[in-house]
Amino acid sequence: MYQPMNIPMHRFKYTKLTKEQIGQELAATAAGPKCVSGLSDALAGKSLKIVTKDGPVLNYSFKDKNNLTLSENGGAAIEAGYGALTLKQMVFFSHMIPGTQKGYNVFVDLDTDLVTVFEVWFSSGKQEGGGGFLGGEPYTLDDREVQRQIYYGYVEVPGKEAPEQLHHATNRIEGKGMYWKQDTGIETLEYYASVISSNWVELTRQNDDLAFCSPSDYVLVNDNMFIYDRTECEFAGIFTLFVADLFTETQVGVRLGFNHLDELEYYMFRGEGKVVGQLAYLEPFDDHGITPMGAQSKTPNAIPEKGQRTAYRPVRSFRHLTDEEVHQAAIKTTNAFGGRGDASPMDMSMSMAGNNMPFTDMLVGREFTVRYDNGGPVWQYKFMDKFMLKYKEEKETEWREATYRAYEGDEKLVWFAHILLDSKPRASVAIAVDLLNGLTTCIYSHMGTPYYGNETTYRALFGVAEGEGFAAPRYMRHEFTDELVGHAFSWSYSDSMTSMHLYSSPHSMSWTIFTGNQTMGMQWGSPCLYVKLRDGVYIFCQNEEACNGAEMIELINTKISHDCGFSYSGGAGGVNLGLVGAIGRHIGSFDVKEYFGPRVAGKGA
Repeated sequence: MYQPMNIPMHRFKYTKLTKEQIGQELAATAAGPKCVSGLSDALAGKSLKIVTKDGPVLNYSFKDKNNLTLSENGGAAIEAGYGALTLKQMVFFSHMIPGTQKGYNVFVDLDTDLVTVFEVWFSSGKQEGGGGFLGGEPYTLDDREVQRQIYYGYVEVPGKEAPEQLHHATNRIEGKGMYWKQDTGIETLEYYASVISSNWVELTRQNDDLAFCSPSDYVLVNDNMFIYDRTECEFAGIFTLFVADLFTETQVGVRLGFNHLDELEYYMFRGEGKVVGQLAYLEPFDDHGITPMGAQSKTPNAIPEKGQRTAYRPVRSFRHLTDEEVHQAAIKTTNAFGGRGDASPMDMSMSMAGNNMPFTDMLVGREFTVRYDNGGPVWQYKFMDKFMLKYKEEKETEWREATYRAYEGDEKLVWFAHILLDSKPRASVAIAVDLLNGLTTCIYSHMGTPYYGNETTYRALFGVAEGEGFAAPRYMRHEFTDELVGHAFSWSYSDSMTSMHLYSSPHSMSWTIFTGNQTMGMQWGSPCLYVKLRDGVYIFCQNEEACNGAEMIELINTKISHDCGFSYSGGAGGVNLGLVGAIGRHIGSFDVKEYFGPRVAGKGA
């Protein structure tokens, strides 16, 4: 179709489609969406006058189940193809307007005559509206990214007064998790972990068990029904929208936009699913979610611009460096547990260590060797005092002296880290050594990935410790685990900094920064790994890929609800190994392990 440009959309290469290219493809939407389950004729032969608050007046006449006419604000009638589906008392219909790049998706509650309208458009609103800035940054950057504006209203009924209460944004869905399977065969896990975004795992479209985050909206219909949307900003820019009934765990919706293969999708769907869990509600009881976080304009009391939303785009403002640039910066400045320079905005040595665990001196005076499997490194260690050690490769003759920090993460389980001096690319190690059984795991990290030099990468090495007092087993090792998958913890790094970690899949996680009133705010995700050291004690390591490139390496002890560990990052100001530590609260979990594991490409679990 089109040749992809070398522009990563969170690791997906996509074509930066022009407005003209988008318009050519959208011509196919004039006939309306398709649906595997068949479209409804519930609106055929009917007319509706929809009045919205601060939005358009829409006069619809439905000729049959596939064709309608529309007059916007009393203007000339427009003919378009459409599709409709029903879910209990809800009728949902979708259409685009021929010859333009915009359309409407309309939810009508036949019991109350209340309506929620989603106007959608492409090409950054340059013709049909939208665009604008949020916090000084453009919240739409690519013409292919679907924009939306939500209007709340009602069906005008002669002789009936306009309702005082309309549908509205809600936070009552916050923290819920759902599994969905569409009539198309597409399966997803969706975690509604924030009031302005959501986290989802593609179980069939992608075969990598990775979770992604995107801007989302939640609208309350009644106690058991809600409307949800997401726009895959920084991915393909595609738009998914549906209404769900939690009593029957069913949905009807639409998918519109260009996927990561640049194929236009426009279809309606039915789906069945189930609730997989619920996280704790932490926001104030009197916050009813009528005005969600992010809905306000950057100017207080100003009317938000059309289409305004909070879209997290960290990689767009990140300065990409080459491997050599990072190496030269590391030669000038390599910090360990000290000054930070401008190594990275992710350097957490100060802001994320306020609730750290104390350093231990139980290694002082000890000597031992750590030997990692499958031809991995073998390092010999001498611990001179609480903060300085000597190390060397087994075959080397000269010792190197390095600064280290160590914690007792669990009873006689030591967790320490240091820079590998003069390494190229600059590397660090975080090592867990169990003094009771001699097992050891190393998270070996270094600067540079195939994408850019100031992004870290890591791998886990498993082995044994040898020396006085150790009797390491021959075959047993620490191992990767899925025991944390589906769980969520709030981690308070200081009195002013708390983040929720959702361990969303065996290979990924997301984090959400709490706002002042404990409402969940912006959310982003990354790949990660989990290693089990003991019952209830784990290594968790994540790298903010396609974000700011920094790494967090933690030992999590669920028995004391505490973590301790290290951050690793680099940039123009050098390379930094810092400290991380937080007090945790387990705030819920999702029962999702059954959905993960090896699958045939294109098929569900």
